[in-house]
Parts: sequence; C-alpha cells; structure tokens
Amino acid sequence: AATNDEITSLVEQLYSADVNKAVSSDITLNLQYLASSSQTSSGTDFASQKLFSYVNEAKLFARPTYSRYIALLDNYEKITGTAETVPSGEVTEQNAFIDEVFKTSIFSLLSNFLVSKGYYTSSTTSFKDDLKLMWFGLYTRTKGPLDSSGFEHIFHGEIHKRKISGFHSWVQLYLLEKAGEINYLSYSTNGPWTNYPDVYSFQFKWSTYLKSLGSFFVGSSPEFDIAMYTLCYVTRANKRCIIRFNGHSVKIQTYTWANSSYGNGKRYVASSYPAV
Repeated sequence: AATNDEITSLVEQLYSADVNKAVSSDITLNLQYLASSSQTSSGTDFASQKLFSYVNEAKLFARPTYSRYIALLDNYEKITGTAETVPSGEVTEQNAFIDEVFKTSIFSLLSNFLVSKGYYTSSTTSFKDDLKLMWFGLYTRTKGPLDSSGFEHIFHGEIHKRKISGFHSWVQLYLLEKAGEINYLSYSTNGPWTNYPDVYSFQFKWSTYLKSLGSFFVGSSPEFDIAMYTLCYVTRANKRCIIRFNGHSVKIQTYTWANSSYGNGKRYVASSYPAV
C-alpha cells in the first residue's frame, strides 16, 4: 500500500507535470462576500456580480483535455431518477477523453505509481480499463433507473432531493455561470495558494437549487482533477486522503458506491472532493 509520504511526493510531481493548469493571468475571480458558517445554508445572494470576471477560454479550452471534457457535459440528465442513456456517440466521447488524459505526463506518473505499488498488477492498460468503469459505470441513486455515475456526479453535477449534489468542477461552474444557469451567492473558503490551482468553497444556485458548500480546485486541468480524485479513491477509499501540492496541504474525501459493483466486486466512485 502507498504511504502518506509516497502520496505526498507523487502529488507534488503531478502538480509540476500539469502543463495545462491556468496561470494567474488566465482566471480572474470576483469573490465578493465571505460567508460565515451560519450563512452558507441560507441561500441568500450576497454577491451582486458573477464569480468569474475572466477566463482565458481561447488558451485553456482549446487544449485537448479541456475540449474532450467539455464535450461530455451535454451527455447527462441532471435530475436524478431520470435514466441515463449512453448512445455510441457518447461512448466515443468518453473514450476520447480517457485516451487524451492518458497521453499526459500526469497520467504516466499516476499509472506507473499505481502499478508499482501493486494496485494494478499487469499494466497501464488494466488501470485505464478500470478507470473507465469506476468513473463512467452507471448506477442508481434513486433505487430506480440507472441515473448516475461518479463522473456525472463530480464533474457535471446532479439535482438530488431538490438540492445540488456533487458538482466539483470549476470548468462546469464557469460555463454554467456564463450561460446564466448558475447564480453565485458567496464563498466560504479561499485556500493558501497564491497561484493556480487553488482550492475554494462556494455557495451557488443552479436554477432554483442550492449548493450550500461546494468545494473546487480552481485553475487545475481536467487531468489533474481526475488524477487527484482517482489517486485518493484507489489508495484511501472512504477516508480523508492528505495531499500536498505547491507547498500546502489539502484533504480529499472519497466515497465508494456501496449498493452495486462491477467486475470482481469492485466499487464505483460515489464522490470525491476537496474537504474544506
């Protein structure tokens, strides 16, 4: 099993290898109001302006891992209880995204580490095949139709029991705010990093549905996010996994989906996010 020191060392390497992360001039945030813990669940709009003042879309979103990720975002029904259909075109998009992230140095480092530590015994291919199933395999959050997956929950977001559930991608947050679907309310955490990626928690509404505490890496690439969540999921499932990048620590909370499995009793990703 991987030690905490080995995970810490790897994450610093992954951070250094993230050539697609934003630099400080690529994103301008307008945080506005710092909400207290007693205010975060009120749904009160303390911010009259948008959260994102500027994102360098022409630079960031033209990069292959971003564009492959963004192409997946129109594949999901956000309301749980509605069955997810996955036509062949969407499978092609999933494969294209996975293929793209596995071209990066981040995933070369992650794959080699997980194989070397015995989490995958044969090759990078076994890890790649498993990653697709753990993230994109469907299960039900409503004891009914297959309406969810780890990827949908974390990287797209869902509406479950009339609240926003999951939703931990800064790119999705930006795109929906730009489209007028997200109303930013306030923030409650601003991490110690002075450049990107940084860690924040926000309050916001998606249509009329509230997210009272949504935590995000901001300015990270899609491959960095899914690598962080996968590393902690594989090595520290259902625990708080301490990672450290660019000199500061943050905990990642992961959860397995306990109600169904794939393969030889393996568990789908239920959730993973920075624990702030």
